[in-house]
Amino acid sequence: MKQRFVIEFLPEAFEFLDNLDSKTREKVYYNMKKAQFVNDNELLKKLTEHIWEFRTLYKGSAIRLFSFWDKRGSNETLVIATHGILKKTQKTPTKEIEKAEVIRKQYLLEK
Repeated sequence: MKQRFVIEFLPEAFEFLDNLDSKTREKVYYNMKKAQFVNDNELLKKLTEHIWEFRTLYKGSAIRLFSFWDKRGSNETLVIATHGILKKTQKTPTKEIEKAEVIRKQYLLEK
């Protein structure tokens, strides 16, 4: 099975993951790794034209890591994780999607 993309974490995504307990963090990493190999909307879901979310449900908590796609070199595809939230409602907060878009635009400007 071929890996579809490489994941890079921006500092805020790392900070979010570091603040999770170890079992929850392991489950998030496991699901992200799995998403690299299989196309599953339950693991990686498109929210807007550019913003996606890694999805993990663990012990009743909905963990979301926002991300976007990028290319490096001729054939390496990257997914950049911007930041994460513990989701408390059914709908993903618009302000979090907007925050991911601002981070994406800044990343592309500085690239």
